Amino acid sequence: MSVASGLASHGHAVTLFGAGHADADTSYAFARSPLIARERFERFPKVPVFRGDTTWEEATFLPGFLRRYRPQDFDVTLTCSYPFLNWALRARKHRGYRPRHVFVTQNGDWPARANNSEYRFFGCDGLVAINPDYFEDNRANYRTALIPNGVDLTRFNPGPAQRAAFGLPEGVPLVLMVSAMIASKRVGDGIEAVARLPGVHLVVAGDGPLRDELRAKADALMPGRYHTLSVAATQMPDLYRSADVFLHLSRDESFGNVYVEAMASGLPSVAWDLPRTRWIMGDTGVLVTDLDQDALVAGIQRALTLPRAPAAQLERAERFSWTAIAADYERFLKEVVAAGPQRPE
Repeated sequence: MSVASGLASHGHAVTLFGAGHADADTSYAFARSPLIARERFERFPKVPVFRGDTTWEEATFLPGFLRRYRPQDFDVTLTCSYPFLNWALRARKHRGYRPRHVFVTQNGDWPARANNSEYRFFGCDGLVAINPDYFEDNRANYRTALIPNGVDLTRFNPGPAQRAAFGLPEGVPLVLMVSAMIASKRVGDGIEAVARLPGVHLVVAGDGPLRDELRAKADALMPGRYHTLSVAATQMPDLYRSADVFLHLSRDESFGNVYVEAMASGLPSVAWDLPRTRWIMGDTGVLVTDLDQDALVAGIQRALTLPRAPAAQLERAERFSWTAIAADYERFLKEVVAAGPQRPE
């Protein structure tokens, strides 16, 4: 949505296909394709091609998308989904023509690197690597650009807390995790760490198949100090402003928009000290020894004493402004289109 808005603001005709509903003031065209939400597939079998709930969800999006998608209307397409949308966008043609296709590594770069199972059918005309690791791993095989994700600085910025709007307690230290409740996000590590800090509350904005397991752990370790929320995207800036510390413990995600959202909101942030998190956060966050639970507790404790919105942190967030990143996308997409075959006469 942010890339679409940025490109449209530069005068390009952009169509976003999505399952939700467009805001009234979007600068791009919106084409709705309904789907069945991934939560319905949490207990479905995990087999090749259908490897998880998100893949099942993507498959249900495809029929509505194909009913509305006309390749002759576009010069270039983008998706971060694999396999079904990638296959469909590359396969559908009009009188021999198909738009150039760009794959964004938002959900990982293994489709581009793996050669087994369904991954051997991957292809693209350009690849957006959203971190330096992906860029180095793929630049020899694809036309590749290093373009990180970004943040809307008109929405995510320092401001007053709005705890009452979320039903969160006043007058207590509040640690925020914005995370799906799946194993790779390590929400359980966050519960164990915050539980060791008397009087500190933890709020998790997100949902997922581990919700009951995590609730049981929190009830046992920190009764009355664990809160869960499902929050609309429009409410996220106020939620960040309502916390005292941001905590994110995933070790393997491609980028993590939440890092830059928290950074731009002025929150002290705690994360594992990994090359990718350091590349995003620099010295503006509290980076703790990877998987060291004692270091994590000490890091949260330290972050609770730090001032909000230091100038260096807000300046670093500006590097990830969607305005600048949309310009990077524009340059790369023009390059991909120029390098590909032209439309037939």
